[in-house]
Amino acid sequence: MTDFRTEAQSHLVPHFTKGAAWRDPELLIVERGEGCYVYDTNDTKYLDGLSGLFCVNIGHGRPDLSAAAAKQMDQLAFSPVWGMAHPASIEAARMIGEVAPGDLNEVFFVSSGSEAVESAVKFARNYHLSQGDSERYKVISRNWAYHGTTLGALAVTGIPKFRDPFLPLLWDGVRHVPHTLDHSVPAGTPAAELPCVTAIEEMILAEGPETISMFIAEPVQNGRGAVVPPDGYWQEVRKICDKYGILLCADEVICSFGRFGHWFASERFNVVPDLITFAKGVTSAYQPLGGVVMRTPLVEAIYDSEMGAYMHGSTFGGHPVATAVASANMRAMSDEGVLQNVLDNESYIGDKLRGLVDSYAHVNEVRGAGYFYAIELAVDRDAGVELSNDQAKALQSGVLLKYVRDARLLIRPDDRGATMLTISPPLIADHTVIDDLVGKVDEVLGRVGTWLADNPH
Repeated sequence: MTDFRTEAQSHLVPHFTKGAAWRDPELLIVERGEGCYVYDTNDTKYLDGLSGLFCVNIGHGRPDLSAAAAKQMDQLAFSPVWGMAHPASIEAARMIGEVAPGDLNEVFFVSSGSEAVESAVKFARNYHLSQGDSERYKVISRNWAYHGTTLGALAVTGIPKFRDPFLPLLWDGVRHVPHTLDHSVPAGTPAAELPCVTAIEEMILAEGPETISMFIAEPVQNGRGAVVPPDGYWQEVRKICDKYGILLCADEVICSFGRFGHWFASERFNVVPDLITFAKGVTSAYQPLGGVVMRTPLVEAIYDSEMGAYMHGSTFGGHPVATAVASANMRAMSDEGVLQNVLDNESYIGDKLRGLVDSYAHVNEVRGAGYFYAIELAVDRDAGVELSNDQAKALQSGVLLKYVRDARLLIRPDDRGATMLTISPPLIADHTVIDDLVGKVDEVLGRVGTWLADNPH
């Protein structure tokens, strides 16, 4: 029998994994998946409470998607979208354009979320330049926002631990403003008066409106833990961008293709951005694919300008196999009512997770919507006692991961701005799976409570 663990530790370089974790003699090797569950090489069953990485939206083990890939490979394994097209990319672009909000009808394909964000940054610059606004190049993003890790996307990202090692390499055209999680703001504050809104206009004025190209934000921010915006936030951002001629980009790499019960979360928040980035769930991760959906008038303005082209491209953008799988995935999600499943069950999963606040004083807050949640930890919520640095470091450095794995659960112990558990199950999860998920999370939180008692503040 192949010793996968030894071979992995000898030859495979992991992503965002410390050496100590990778060298663990019990390193998890996932071998197969079915529905909302995956199995390791010992046939031990784990509930995939993170949809892989927010992406296996339709669940594991779908032969219809693998059949779509095989059929496309047999017919046309590869052809670029450079001065020509092929049916698979055309169909996927049409399907995506038809469900995108407003007049976002044009689709540019790449292979990942980071590439999608970089493509949006370049498109915004390309558009403004084509219109004679040569000074517009800066991008405004939000603190703790995750927009990718390639150098351009990393510059837009607002997470210090990802940025700091590479600061000398990063483009200096990005400015960061606060995100929407601010418990100091009185309830009922009008959206236009929220500090997270006024800070955007203040930054624009400080930098010079004529220099700002784009504002980018996730509809629900992943970094800092499933941060749902207050009512009216996106409408105010739209107004500010329109006022100063700035393109508005919704980064929906996580949020799109059903995570919040709509094809695009922008629809849920009743806003029409100028650009939407996507990846992950567009193929339910059965193939790598990402892209940008763009408003038709913006694309036409570039075509009609002296520049005449969006000056960007990649070899595998619009790959026939990936786009064929995207179309098959979208058809299956539509035929099987996957988005409606999220809308029907989001109150069930949300109420059950929020109910854990009453069970554990060390649950500081449960945030989220749709099929996307974060549980933030403390020592004692009611007494206002936060985790000490030592407690947070220990929990983040392996304690939480061990408890999660022991519960046969795959969710993310998160350290981006707080100590949290991030939960994002496949969109096909029903009450039975949700009950199993919440039961396993309950088990983890119980062990955290015992650990905190044994390791006092």
